[in-house]
Amino acid sequence: MRKFRIPFNRPFLVGKELYYIAQSVLSGHTAGDGLFTGKCQTLMEKEFGAKKILLTHSCTAALEIAAILCQVGSEDEIILPSFTFVSTANAFHLRTAKLVFVDIRTDTLNMDETKIEEVITEHTKAIVPVHYAGVACEMDTIMDIAHQNDLYVIEDAAQGVNAKYKDKFLGTIGDIGTYSFHETKNFICGEGGAIVVNNDKFVERAEIIREKGTDRSKFFRGEVNKYTWVDIGSSYLPSDILAAFLYAQLENMEQINNRRAKLFDYYYKALIPLVNDGMLRLPYVSSECKTNSHLFYIILKDENTRNALLDYLQLKGILAVFHYIPLHLSPVGRSMGYTNGQLPVTESLSNCLLRLPFYYDLKQEEQAEVVDSIKSFFKK
Repeated sequence: MRKFRIPFNRPFLVGKELYYIAQSVLSGHTAGDGLFTGKCQTLMEKEFGAKKILLTHSCTAALEIAAILCQVGSEDEIILPSFTFVSTANAFHLRTAKLVFVDIRTDTLNMDETKIEEVITEHTKAIVPVHYAGVACEMDTIMDIAHQNDLYVIEDAAQGVNAKYKDKFLGTIGDIGTYSFHETKNFICGEGGAIVVNNDKFVERAEIIREKGTDRSKFFRGEVNKYTWVDIGSSYLPSDILAAFLYAQLENMEQINNRRAKLFDYYYKALIPLVNDGMLRLPYVSSECKTNSHLFYIILKDENTRNALLDYLQLKGILAVFHYIPLHLSPVGRSMGYTNGQLPVTESLSNCLLRLPFYYDLKQEEQAEVVDSIKSFFKK
């Protein structure tokens, strides 16, 4: 794999990660639901005001649990954006549901809430808003639509941990929320995630599904004298070693967010001249949102410019990346009958977006080099 002087992402240590890993090993319990798993869950429940948070081995796993909890099946339809990672869709595709993709807004790149009602049918089971870049979807409108039509709301807040919509943390607004702690996210443990259970009726079953379909959690709490197979489920628990690493990160959430905010602000201010010259567009954050500065992207005038800039930066030793290939235009999406032109905003913006290097240890001189390289690209 090619090495870059300025990579797109780099994992980092911010506190007692290695010390806590040693503690986990010495405790004699490194499997799931050990000491640090409980610490992480309790910390997040307290900080975010959540009813129940359960660590999982990925956000993908959390989404799969959500689909099972909502009893999604072949007769159901799920409304979601096409501009998202494949896991958002796959969790429901695995349950054989019909995926109904809607377009995104031109400002936030989030699901366009004005497009939801027109695709609701008698088969619609849930709405799955994705909080892109740690910027909230228009949740008041989405929740109103859901309540009026008796639908579940499952928040994909993979990128939105510790970000807010108005006075509520992302992931705590819908019936269920999902988080990611993948190494590219704000708070990391290599691979990891969590399910946020906000609907009381799902709490007990979420524990069972996550624990291979058994009532093992009840057994460890002394609520039953033996545990057994009681429901469908799978092994969705992360190792307590990963939870130990994550706990050190969660202890320093504000420090991490503040650092990322500074990185975000530097890029934003430094690139304003190119915005004024009409060369590119910068991220938009509504006044109703408190972002966690998850990522920094620029939007170029067309796909050819985006690709040329990406290549130019790579020649300079800088790795920038783009995403997403719209899911409705993927081979699987096309097999469902989707074609070009159905989601014009998604198709246009996904072709023009470029993500810049963005991670906790990124130095200001490295950011300056990224910015100078972008400026030199437009001067050549």
